[in-house]
Amino acid sequence: MTWIKKNKLITTLVLAFIVAVGVFLTFTLNKDEAVAKFNGESISKDELYNKMVEQYGSATVDQIISDKIIAAEAKKQKVTVSTSTLNAEIDKLKAQYGSDDAFNQALAGNNTTLANVKKDLKNYLILKKLMEPDIKITDGEMKSYFEENKDSFATAEQVKASHILVADEKTAKEIKQKLDNGEDFAELAKKYSTDEGTKDNGGELGYFSKGTMVTEFDNAAFSLPVNSISDPVKTEYGYHIIKVEAKKPAQAANYEESKAQIKDTLVDQKVDSQYQTWLDSKKKSYDVENTLSKEA
Repeated sequence: MTWIKKNKLITTLVLAFIVAVGVFLTFTLNKDEAVAKFNGESISKDELYNKMVEQYGSATVDQIISDKIIAAEAKKQKVTVSTSTLNAEIDKLKAQYGSDDAFNQALAGNNTTLANVKKDLKNYLILKKLMEPDIKITDGEMKSYFEENKDSFATAEQVKASHILVADEKTAKEIKQKLDNGEDFAELAKKYSTDEGTKDNGGELGYFSKGTMVTEFDNAAFSLPVNSISDPVKTEYGYHIIKVEAKKPAQAANYEESKAQIKDTLVDQKVDSQYQTWLDSKKKSYDVENTLSKEA
């Protein structure tokens, strides 16, 4: 998925930039007005716009044409992607980042939005459904992939925990006393925790493997029995009170249990490698012309 998502995101941003600059220049400048000057020599709006088209125009138009071919094929073959399927894939993406907060930070870091990612992902899922009937995955390929990537299919021991983070030991001990007196952990997290990413969810951290958290936190969480609450644990972030809710034992890699994931990964790889061939074959069915490409 990543390869096409990045490609589509880049071209979409470039196209949007070209269009935005074109609109800005059209409404704010006359044809010969300068957008900049160099040694007293004017750089006109036409020079700027033409340079942008020269650098990005042909590739951007090619991407637009590709999108239209995919859309036309999807309509012809009645291929759609349901909202539930799309949301499930978004949930998988979020899980890779560990939390909604980390996922949202990744979106911001890439100057994009959830709406853009959903649109891009939906286009990819449609393309995958169009191509998948012609993609063959053999048992031999799947077993080879499993053997070459066995470590990635093994599962380390995991703990499901919540925490309340505060700045000082005195406050942490007061909260622990409230918990010992029977007060609700989630409500106290919402009231006292300084972890903005988890406090509104009652301090919920979900499942994590050993080594994910800082050492002091890890040691405490993995040594606590299920349904128990720690005394205050000091880390570089402050004082934590940790509640362990469940544990999952480590599991060795299992081929049978991993087959669906392996097949999906191999399909993604073949969509990547066969995409251009598929696109070229479909393009023959349409009247397509990129005049910018001819000028290049």
